[in-house]
This record gives sequence, structure tokens and C-alpha cells, in this order.
Amino acid sequence: MSPTIWHTGRYRFFFNSREETRRHIHVSTSDGTAKIWLEPVIALADFYNMSSGDLTEITKIVEENKDGFIKKWDQHFRM
Repeated sequence: MSPTIWHTGRYRFFFNSREETRRHIHVSTSDGTAKIWLEPVIALADFYNMSSGDLTEITKIVEENKDGFIKKWDQHFRM
């Protein structure tokens, strides 16, 4: 299960329910995907077929919404 947390523009932010325990968020577009660590600092973990412009924009969005993403993570994973 991959619940969608948020949509903005062409980006869909979601969690994969059966994955590692370190807080992170996935992002998809029609072109590719990325995985961003939320802790201990925001950092790109992995990506596929994303432009540097998309990755920059995604990182900015995650930085602006980090607290909300962590809250959603904790609710979803019951932490």
C-alpha cells in the first residue's frame, strides 16, 4: 500500500507501507520517482529519471513541509 500524502503541481508525495523504518518520502511524476530522507537531515536517497530542476523543486517542497510529512509518517506507521 502506498498512501498518497500530498499532491502539488505534477508531484505526488507518498509512503511505501512495507519499507525501512527511517523516515522518508517518495515522490513521483509522470516521468520518474525520487526518495527523500526526512531525517536526520533532508537528503536525496535515490531517484530515477528525474531532472535536476525537478529534484531541486522537490527538495524545496520537502524542506517547507518536513514537519507535516513527519507527522503523517508517525500517524501512518503509528509511532
